[in-house]
Amino acid sequence: MSSPSEASPPVDDAGVERFGYKQELQRSLSYVDLLIYGLIFMVPIAPFGIFGSVFQASGGMVALAYVIGLAAMAFTALSYAQMARAFPMAGSVYTYAGRGIAAPVGFLAGWVILLDYVLVPALLYLVASAAMTSFVPAVPIWVWLIGFIVLNTVVNYLGIEMTARMNKIMLIAEMIVLAIFLVVGLVALAQGKGHGGALSPLFDSSTFSWPLVFGAVSVAVLSFLGFDGISMLAEESRENTRRLGRSMVMALALAGALFVVQTWVAALLAPGRDELLAKGDPAGTAFYDTAEYAGGHWLSVLTAVATAVAWGFANSLVAQAATSRLLFAMARDRQLPSFLRKVHPRHKVPVNATFVVAAVSLVLGLYMASRDDGIPLLSSLVNFGAMTAFLALHVSVVVHYVVRNGSRDWWRHLAAPAIGFLILLYVVINAKVAAQVLGFVWLAIGAIILAGSYLMGRRPTLSAMTTEAAE
Repeated sequence: MSSPSEASPPVDDAGVERFGYKQELQRSLSYVDLLIYGLIFMVPIAPFGIFGSVFQASGGMVALAYVIGLAAMAFTALSYAQMARAFPMAGSVYTYAGRGIAAPVGFLAGWVILLDYVLVPALLYLVASAAMTSFVPAVPIWVWLIGFIVLNTVVNYLGIEMTARMNKIMLIAEMIVLAIFLVVGLVALAQGKGHGGALSPLFDSSTFSWPLVFGAVSVAVLSFLGFDGISMLAEESRENTRRLGRSMVMALALAGALFVVQTWVAALLAPGRDELLAKGDPAGTAFYDTAEYAGGHWLSVLTAVATAVAWGFANSLVAQAATSRLLFAMARDRQLPSFLRKVHPRHKVPVNATFVVAAVSLVLGLYMASRDDGIPLLSSLVNFGAMTAFLALHVSVVVHYVVRNGSRDWWRHLAAPAIGFLILLYVVINAKVAAQVLGFVWLAIGAIILAGSYLMGRRPTLSAMTTEAAE
């Protein structure tokens, strides 16, 4: 990562001034920084924490659920890359739908993806705290929760460069733990500890059905959420927009390959398969039980601690950073309270938004920790918010490039977004009913707020941009 003095933006991405904004955030992130950020956000060992839930939902075909999830997210990554080239600024789907389609649509897309971004840090802190409590029961879950939140808030407050440095350290640690599990797991399989056929994690005729698998995908995609967070750092990247988009695609491809391999091995080794299929994994310990079966108690502890650190520190660190950038972008356009757009004069981070995310995570985390279904409920809501917002993303690609600008790049600007839209629509349809109900209630609240804005004469608008920027 270059020093601030070297961090000037490329000539072809001269900044956000051409879109009517002032460059306030620090441009210092390289392609490698962005790639690592995306990998950390997705967490290379993310399946550790939700393995049991996906196993039950997929009828044991965990690897298949991740393969389909990867395919769906691949099309979404392509759409993100296209819109990041057109509008290289913070805000993600909010910015892309708002400028690609219309400002009111952008508000609704931003409102829906808030369900993802605002809830995901609380979910990560909760999963991490549960993992820590599983082997240190003397320390209450709320103590771990508060500790993770305070630590991450301090790191994010100190600036994006500090966050980037911590990301590199955490990524190396996660890859080491994953390598250890895979080696021990493969040795265990070679010793005959596996259950079922070698292809059963990919296809099992006794449980297979498309609605079942896509219902599992709606849970598994939680592991993929994060590559899109790279787009939140567009105003802090010193790379051109092509490389920004490529970093999203590459991060997704690398993480997807790791997810499929580790869940394949774990699914073959999972003890108590029938009970797991029937009762699920309410305690969230299925993967750690599998690790203990494969290599002993030490491996169970190692994977649990790694999950706690990865979700509670590394992943939630970047999730908090991304969420604060979304709040900052919406506040900058006066679609959220203006105090959220305040940038720290020294650290160049949206400081108030960072503290708000920490406060929301604390309240939600403590509340969900008191519920038996806290983790599954938060997971389903996060996924529903993301999938629904991604639908708007695909539409924005078609409208901006094909309808407005007459693009004839049929694959990138029409076919790929259409395929991605249809896959995600099927995933949303097969999501848990509770997630659908609460998700649509959240969307309805956003629609009411939007209607109220119109009635009060405060129609959503975006800063003017030059003709060159719009093309």
